[in-house]
Amino acid sequence: MADDENSRDSKESWPLAGRPGFLARRLHQIHVGLFMELCAEFRITPLQYSLLTALAECGTADQSTLARLVALDRTTTTGGLKRLESRGLIQRVTSERDRRSQECRMTAEGADLLERIREPARAAHEQTISKLSRSEQATFMRLLERVVLANEARDAVRMPEE
Repeated sequence: MADDENSRDSKESWPLAGRPGFLARRLHQIHVGLFMELCAEFRITPLQYSLLTALAECGTADQSTLARLVALDRTTTTGGLKRLESRGLIQRVTSERDRRSQECRMTAEGADLLERIREPARAAHEQTISKLSRSEQATFMRLLERVVLANEARDAVRMPEE
């Protein structure tokens, strides 16, 4: 008889607090709350911050590429990009290579906001796991990366397409 923690009797209770998906969602909620509190003056969401960060790293990118980089569907990504564009933080132009595609690039205003929000955003990330020791934080981050990478590699786990 296996004494494995992962093998569960189908009739056994499995409390929410013991489910990885539930805990991952709660941690995300906690992080978003910290981010919104520490970055309130910038009026930007974590998604928009991720989009600006991705654009800073790649310079110019189409909306599908940005959706992949921030691990979201194209519709959600497009909504975030439209809000950034309406604030003058990015520019979206029709691609010369593919008229159906929008090329995005950060404006000077976007680069300035990204520079100013960098430290408060970093503080939100650090506070998210601050209850762990430095060693535990490093282990936790390694394990998170390992789980995410292992699941992204599986054919069954794909980002939704439109």
